[in-house]
Amino acid sequence: MVDVDSSKRKFWKPGTSAPGEDIKEERIGNEIITSSYNPHMSLSIRQQREQLPIFKHRTHVLYCVEHYQTTIIVGETGSGKSTQVPQYLLETGYAKFGYAIAVSQPRRVACVTLASRVADERGSMIGREIGYKIRFDDCWDENETRVKFVTDGMLIREIMNDPILRQYSVIMLDEAHERSLQTDMALGLMKKILKKRKDLRVIISSATLDAKMFHEFFNTNESGDKFKDTAIIMPLEGRSFPVDVHYLTAACQNYVQETVDTIAKIHKGEPPGDVLAFLTGADEIDFAVAELREISRDLSSRHQKMMILPMHGSLPANYQMKVFQRTPQDTRKIVLATNIAEASITINGIVYVVDCGYVKLMSYNPKASISSLVITKISQASAVQRAGRAGRVRAGKVYRLYTGNESEYDKLSTTQVPDMQRSDLSPLVLQMKALGIVNIVRFDYISKPPAENMLQAVELLYALGALDNRCALTQPNGERLAEMPLHPMFGRMLLASADMGCAEELLTIAAMTQIQNVFVHSANEKMKAEKVKRMFTAAEGDHLTLLNVFNAFDENHRSQKFCRQHYLNYKGLLRALSIRQQLRNVLSRFKLPIESCNGNGRTVRQCITKGIFVNAAKLHHTGIGVYRTVRDNHELHIHPTSVLYREVPPQWVVFNEIVRTNKEYMQDITVIEPEWLYTFAGHFYEYGTSREISEKRLKTS
Repeated sequence: MVDVDSSKRKFWKPGTSAPGEDIKEERIGNEIITSSYNPHMSLSIRQQREQLPIFKHRTHVLYCVEHYQTTIIVGETGSGKSTQVPQYLLETGYAKFGYAIAVSQPRRVACVTLASRVADERGSMIGREIGYKIRFDDCWDENETRVKFVTDGMLIREIMNDPILRQYSVIMLDEAHERSLQTDMALGLMKKILKKRKDLRVIISSATLDAKMFHEFFNTNESGDKFKDTAIIMPLEGRSFPVDVHYLTAACQNYVQETVDTIAKIHKGEPPGDVLAFLTGADEIDFAVAELREISRDLSSRHQKMMILPMHGSLPANYQMKVFQRTPQDTRKIVLATNIAEASITINGIVYVVDCGYVKLMSYNPKASISSLVITKISQASAVQRAGRAGRVRAGKVYRLYTGNESEYDKLSTTQVPDMQRSDLSPLVLQMKALGIVNIVRFDYISKPPAENMLQAVELLYALGALDNRCALTQPNGERLAEMPLHPMFGRMLLASADMGCAEELLTIAAMTQIQNVFVHSANEKMKAEKVKRMFTAAEGDHLTLLNVFNAFDENHRSQKFCRQHYLNYKGLLRALSIRQQLRNVLSRFKLPIESCNGNGRTVRQCITKGIFVNAAKLHHTGIGVYRTVRDNHELHIHPTSVLYREVPPQWVVFNEIVRTNKEYMQDITVIEPEWLYTFAGHFYEYGTSREISEKRLKTS
């Protein structure tokens, strides 16, 4: 098999040919295997399970679970830990006598796919013996479900309802290496629960995990006698085939375009096998999908067909599931994904991986009190995980769009910084208070959060009315905000809408801000799409524009044809529809009035300000389009995709989030009047009262 770029010598494989030298041919056997090839296709479900590496460790796994409170399983991708361990526990009787088994995942799509796979292997319908529960969606039965797959956030909400999880016999925290905010909080809570429930068993599993750190965290044995340890580490081997790694000979200027070019060359020059490409976000993925579809139309009949599929968190669940379907005959499946496909899910048939070398992460600036999405380089652990995707069904190749010499790969950090140390902690603090944790500073964190981040979180929650002057949860607003499946700022916005008579509008806006890329178009349709976009544009900003889009979609019978004609994201709008109904149910549960303000944009904007006042900025005289945050004088700019990106920018605005590229840009922006800030959040901007209370309480803790 000839290297995909042997003609231009763009890639090189370390150990076989250095940059500038001839690249030799290499072959993997004599057999060409199609992309839909599965070595276990003809085997029964039982035989497939028995061929997984974890099967020979079944007895060992069960022994560890029985004799130790915490079992830490480190298993390579493909070992079968995520699907088999829950079944071993079920078969052994851990779900008898009214108990159930919970398996937590960092990502929604992983919960759904794993639950579906395990249900198939058990020969049952999803939602009965095997079920799942994720934000804005669940599929399980209170009486029948014995194994429940949940997101880490949903597991924390289960703890809020039952602090010692009396209905569960085993809690399995899978993919713990991702170290999300909810994962770290769940780990700390599990340690507290284990002290109260000696019969509960916890399993921590991952492919790339600092097992020693987790062992030290959960092991309560201080006697020095290893036989009295309460935690144990159990390593597993994987089932990966060899993977050839190729690097660029020189750095590329545009990794998105380079990804498209590399996929095209793989498709034209490599034997059959599906492709998985990693990009940082939905916008990059949509651009690459459009480019590849153009290339696909120009292919000659002698080439395989291309089945191009996006994969990111903002897609509706039914569209995410398409990547797991079997690839048709004479077709190459090409999946363009965010890091959602790095470890949490497994897509069968992948032989080639294209790794852009970047990931989009949320970063919090405590001085400016703003969170921003930052595109940053991946860690070496992530690079290894991405490469492992290529070796699941047969020997594969990974093309890394960065150089492999000392200047690039070796400079990547070993692991990613945990979310706990780089995130806005206000959702975490709110949930901790709802769980009755008084001393949030001395809570047993696996990675200690920065003190400044904690201080800012307490201050914001006080300003939102969620905490009182003793840092206790307020009644009823604090408790209601803790139950909201949204950031506290958006939750406050929804609660305020019930009082201001515009809940119908704010439900729509809150739902629409949960999806990405409402407007979609290819590069050659940009002018046409911009013209159509102006039909929905509201002079007051992006939030009211989103409201106009949703109302138009609803009035046109939620038609896919309407979305296609107006360059709207049909899949995203369907998801917004589902989210809106879920949020409506929450307000109904609180018995709050759900009314419409009948198009009163001023009331809607006041309500938005009441929730996200912390993200307020004023036009500054230092340059054209330069804004400064009201709180900390931090320089910002309006994002070019905003409807407020115009010649005469507004004086005062509030925004949802920051995206950082060459500058820091505000996204989802609304025009406000400055007196609203004094009315709704004067105490916050005075800076004294709430901060003094926050510091005093934290110092006391």
